[in-house]
Amino acid sequence: MNDPKNIFTEMGEVKFDQDPFQKGGSDYFNPAEFRRLVEARRSVRKFTNEIIPDSVIADCFDLALLAPNSSNLQTWEFIRVKTTAIKEQVAYACFSQSAAKTAAELIICVARTDNWRAHSKQMLEEFKKLPIETPKVAKTYYGKLVPIVYSVGWLNILTPFKWIFNTIGGFFTVVPRDPISSFGIKTWATKSCALACENLMLAIRAHGFDTCPMEGFDACKIKKAVGLKGGAEIVMVIAAGKRADGGIYGPRLRFNKSQFLKEV
Repeated sequence: MNDPKNIFTEMGEVKFDQDPFQKGGSDYFNPAEFRRLVEARRSVRKFTNEIIPDSVIADCFDLALLAPNSSNLQTWEFIRVKTTAIKEQVAYACFSQSAAKTAAELIICVARTDNWRAHSKQMLEEFKKLPIETPKVAKTYYGKLVPIVYSVGWLNILTPFKWIFNTIGGFFTVVPRDPISSFGIKTWATKSCALACENLMLAIRAHGFDTCPMEGFDACKIKKAVGLKGGAEIVMVIAAGKRADGGIYGPRLRFNKSQFLKEV
């Protein structure tokens, strides 16, 4: 069971209720309601001055943090900007977009590339608190494999060695091609953060408010404004608030799905 090749395929006997919602039957879930929520989410560019209650924001963050993420290492961080002066700086760094200037809330969504090691150790500690016995293979994964997979060394010193190992090994078996560099770690952490961002925006919409995810910003100015340092990569800034008249610039445009859906 300690063989790394078995970590993803053998979890041993797990005595745990895999679907606690199943008892509610098919009526518990409503695809139509979910579709209505997804279709109701729009990128709103202008908000009213109505505030979002703290209880709503707290609930939305709870739901955001339930998002799936790589190895459950939770490589994300969300900064809710509450100080007026800092909010003005962040809005300015977002090129003074209307969504940023009128938003009741500005949330900086950050991918952390520097906390995976600490979170791996934290997972091992959390296992000890569970009411069930954690499979040995899971402990091996966080204790031994994670440090190998995600370590790239100072100035990516391990990158060429990983590339050689993966390239040669790939001729004979399945190997993890990425991440093998700091750039790969950034992409890896960003994917998990982006999943949480979608949860966050849908949750805010479910509460009757709207959002606008912004990728147009000066990351250096935002980092300086909120005190972010190395290991923090800003994925997006989410503006949130109550939709104002004229807040949506036009009908939603999507290309034909045949361009994107393939079968092989």
